[in-house]
Amino acid sequence: MESSGLENFLLIATKPDNMPIGGMLFIVAGLFWIAIKQMITHDKLIKENKKEKIWDEMIK
Repeated sequence: MESSGLENFLLIATKPDNMPIGGMLFIVAGLFWIAIKQMITHDKLIKENKKEKIWDEMIK
């Protein structure tokens, strides 16, 4: 019987050597989400002509 692509992926991804890579992917995704969230907030402040408040938002 032929195994599916998902089974092969899980077999490789759950090996001990590859676990740090999986953890790193979650960390990078989380940091990317934070960056996008800050970008949206800063863009809103710029559109509202409140550029001076960007620095205050960054150092919170």
